[in-house]
Amino acid sequence: MAEVTSSERLHKDTEKGFIAIAGNPNSGKTTAFNRYTGARQHVGNYPGITVEKKEGVAHLPNGTAVTLVDLPGTYSLTAYSMEEVVARRVLAEERPGAVIDVLNTPVLERNLYLAVQMLEMGIPLVLCLNMMDEARERGVNVNAERLEQLTGLKCVPAVARKGDGLDEALTEAVKLAEKAQGRVDPLIISYGPDLDAVLPEMTKIVSDASLLTDQYPARWVAMKFLEKDRDIISRARRINSGVCDKLAAIAAKVEAHLHTTLNTYPEAVIADYRYGWINSIIKNGVLVGSSESFERVAFSDKLDRVLTNRLGGPLILLAVLYAIYFFTIEVGQYPNDWLSAGFDWLSDYIGSRMADGSLKSLVTAGIIAGVGGVLGFVPLIMIMFFMIAFLEDSGYMARVAYIMDRVFRFFGLHGASIMPFIIGGGIAGGCAVPGVMGARTLRSPKERLATILTVPFMTCGAKIPVFLLFVNIFFESHAATVMFILTLAGWATALLVAMLLRHTIIKGEPTPFVMELPPYRLPTLSGILIHTWERTWQYIKKAGTIILGISILIWAAMTFPDLPQHELDDYDTQRAAITSEAQAKGQSEEEVAGLVSEVDNQQATETLRHSLAGRVGIAIETITEPAGFDWRTNIALLGGIAAKEVVISTLGTAYSLGAAEDEDEEAKSLSDRIKLDPNWKLSNAVALLLFTLLYSPCFVTLAMIKQETGAWKWLWFSLFFNLILAYLVAVAANQFLIAI
Repeated sequence: MAEVTSSERLHKDTEKGFIAIAGNPNSGKTTAFNRYTGARQHVGNYPGITVEKKEGVAHLPNGTAVTLVDLPGTYSLTAYSMEEVVARRVLAEERPGAVIDVLNTPVLERNLYLAVQMLEMGIPLVLCLNMMDEARERGVNVNAERLEQLTGLKCVPAVARKGDGLDEALTEAVKLAEKAQGRVDPLIISYGPDLDAVLPEMTKIVSDASLLTDQYPARWVAMKFLEKDRDIISRARRINSGVCDKLAAIAAKVEAHLHTTLNTYPEAVIADYRYGWINSIIKNGVLVGSSESFERVAFSDKLDRVLTNRLGGPLILLAVLYAIYFFTIEVGQYPNDWLSAGFDWLSDYIGSRMADGSLKSLVTAGIIAGVGGVLGFVPLIMIMFFMIAFLEDSGYMARVAYIMDRVFRFFGLHGASIMPFIIGGGIAGGCAVPGVMGARTLRSPKERLATILTVPFMTCGAKIPVFLLFVNIFFESHAATVMFILTLAGWATALLVAMLLRHTIIKGEPTPFVMELPPYRLPTLSGILIHTWERTWQYIKKAGTIILGISILIWAAMTFPDLPQHELDDYDTQRAAITSEAQAKGQSEEEVAGLVSEVDNQQATETLRHSLAGRVGIAIETITEPAGFDWRTNIALLGGIAAKEVVISTLGTAYSLGAAEDEDEEAKSLSDRIKLDPNWKLSNAVALLLFTLLYSPCFVTLAMIKQETGAWKWLWFSLFFNLILAYLVAVAANQFLIAI
């Protein structure tokens, strides 16, 4: 992995044995340092600069001497001032065993920003909650135990001017230094879909080039390029300018994208999400005060009173989810029908101008019927992406995590697992690949693994075309409701499987939930349109590349080998006999053509059955029969393991190859052909929907599971466990509906 893990060392020399004191100006940091060291300190300047350097010696209650370094007072580590640069370099280059961060508790939110930045550097940290007496006088009460639980940091209430709590803070810092032994465990939080999409790539570049990674976590260095940190970038360029050019190019592209879509820039987004992370902690039972204690309530907080309300929040979330499907289907059905008709016309037009043979079959049945079946859903997909982009750009998606935390904890997952689920298709239209990658933000390895293995149950964008096809055929008047139920079924399965895993093969204690809550924004129309087009274009590119390639391979598997020559001769003999007999009876040309067409359809079907794919589909038909799947469906579902959209393209190819060219004009589309197929009933259609929802992840997702877990066994587990589960659910659904 590109990120620095808890077992990775940034420094081999960890014997310097000092504790650093950090904090904002006016936080009481200097008061605490003077209390610790008294006359046992000396003051000078850092080499070459006028920033004051203080060092001293403190004693633990047991008499042990501890060297302390008082860092310059600073609000952040973003290198705007020389004090910030110095503080950061001391933390990175001299590497204290631990840091006591002295906080001005009455303004806790602002002071925690520095703490977050140190945590992102992997600094072992103890929070000294100074000025607790002043906080209480202002009517603000801080629950230190709750803060400790949520952050995983030791939090010590203190009043530095009286010396209260200082000995305990120092004792905890020394214990932490002895425990850490120079190891780092950097905090990893989400910075929203735009930055999260590039950070893994940038982190890998930094890690592969060992760019300052002897001092800083690789992800942290990557973030500095997004923040345009001159100090880090100039130091990095002296090491490897070529790598820096790559990182700068990615950062520039992200900056331009943010400017166009949200009228902002990466550093502002990062700051927003850091403060959102802090705000989520404070609002989660840490800070309690009377309404008079605060000058004003932010607009975001007013909205959150409604949108994240314990009772109303989940109901609003369900309404939002249903509305997405309702508008997608109601508005998108018309352009979807027009586009499908366009592909039918294109197939007829090209087919009428090509000579019969394999090339014509490839173009019409393999490419147009296959890829066209997938592209026909572009209008529906685009509408869905538009609404999801609005929710993401407005900041509502992060609130979904806050709402679902209690539910997730019950099933053994972390509240932060919600974001990988959403990215993976929890609100339909996502992709399991970035969803699996999104689990990197989980600090608990076991919760992370459980999340990775259950993300593929979400209704990703690849499954949506399959759902839309069959829902509009068999549940036309209740399409939105059924799509909504399928999404809930994906959530329910993921949570139940997670509970099973967490109580069996992935046992472990749950960790506290902290989720960043960025401020609400009113999305710009241009931003939403750009995000919508980006995702739609990815869908189109996938159809024109991966799906096209797979469609051609499946067409070949469904075309070759051809029937033996003696069988082909038999069909020719039948057609000749029918024509001769019809002419003798004086039948019209239309009647003769209809009789010949029946033979053509029979030959096309037998050719498909005789092909390699047909043989495989028939071979497993005895296994899939309880679920109601015939050999055509089996072929499509096997292709769907490569990519779920292939289910549509394969069915399109299968029905196109298995039908005569002059069939009824009313049954040209895949939807019409399925409607006319007597093998399709409500029972096996429902079974197919559930099977598609639950069965094996696509090849790319399986590869990502292997990469993120580092073990082949979890790839095979996800492949076969999901396949078996989907099969059992499909059989149960089919048999139940037949019985009733």
